[in-house]
Amino acid sequence: MSLLVSIPKLMSTGFLPSEIAQLTESTSIALAQSIEQITITTPLSEQPILTTYVRQGSGGTPIVLLHGFDSSLFEFRRLLPLLAAENETWIVDLLGFGFTERLAGIPFSPAAIKTHLYYFWKTLISQPMILVGASMGGAAAIDFTLSYPQLVKQLVLIDSAGYKAPPNIGKLMFPPFSSLATKFLSSPKVRQQISTKAYFNKSLASLDAQLCAALHLKSQGWQDALIAFTKSGGYSSFGEKLSQIKQPTLILWGDSDRILGTADAYKFQDAIAHSKLIWLENCGHVPHLEQPQMTAQHILEFRDEPSNI
Repeated sequence: MSLLVSIPKLMSTGFLPSEIAQLTESTSIALAQSIEQITITTPLSEQPILTTYVRQGSGGTPIVLLHGFDSSLFEFRRLLPLLAAENETWIVDLLGFGFTERLAGIPFSPAAIKTHLYYFWKTLISQPMILVGASMGGAAAIDFTLSYPQLVKQLVLIDSAGYKAPPNIGKLMFPPFSSLATKFLSSPKVRQQISTKAYFNKSLASLDAQLCAALHLKSQGWQDALIAFTKSGGYSSFGEKLSQIKQPTLILWGDSDRILGTADAYKFQDAIAHSKLIWLENCGHVPHLEQPQMTAQHILEFRDEPSNI
C-alpha cells in the first residue's frame, strides 16, 4: 500500500490532525502509519482513557520508550525502527501529552502519569521490560522504576530530567498568565528555537522535525492539560531515592546538551549503584533523534549484557 493511501486512512481515525499529510521524512511517515489507540481502564476516572501507542518488532525483553515534556511518540520516529529490527519495542504517549486522551477531571500530574503507565503496561505488556526515558521521560521512568521495581528489568536514561527539581513556575499558572504561557509555547518560532537548541547539528532541526514536534498541539485539551501538569509542580528531584534503584541502568548523554547541560550525567552515575555512563560525541539533548544509530546500538548492547554491570 502506498504512503499516500495509508496516511488518509490514518486521518479517518480522528486522533491525528490533517497536518500529518505534510510529513516528508520517511521515518516520520512510517511512524504515523503505525500509531494505534486503545482504551485503558484506570482508577483515575470512570471512563477508560484512549491511549496512543506504537508497537513494532518481536522477541526479547520488551523495550518501552517514554518521551519528554510537551512531546509525543513522534520523538522516537528515528530510533524505533532500529530497535524494532531486533527487539519488541513500544512507544506510549504519556497521560496529558501527545495524542492520548485528556479527559476532564483527571489530575494531570506525575502520580497520574505513573498510574496510567502502570495500567497501560498491565493491559498490553504484562512482563518485565527495559524502560527507556528521554528528558522528562527519564524522570517518569525513574518514578515508575522506584514504585514498580519488579516490572523493570533494565533502565535507560537519555539526557534525563529528575536529578534536580525544575524551577517552580506552577504558582504563575493562573489566568491570564497560564494562557499566555501556553500561547507562547505553541508559537512556531519559539518551538523552532527550542528544537534548534536541542541539536548539535542544527540542520536536523528541519521543517519535518518542527512539524513532528507540533502535531500534538492540535489535540483536544492540550492547553488545559499542560497548565494542570505545570501547576502540579511536575517532576521534582528524586535525590537520595536514586540509590534505591537496583536495576542495571544505562545513562546516555549528549556531550553538547544545551537544554539540561552535562553535569547531571555524572550525578546520576554516582547516585545509581549499578549504572554506567556513555557520552555521545558532538550530540545535543536528543541523541535518539540526532544519533539514532549509536543510541540504538548502545541500548541493544546494554540489553545483552549480564545483569551485573
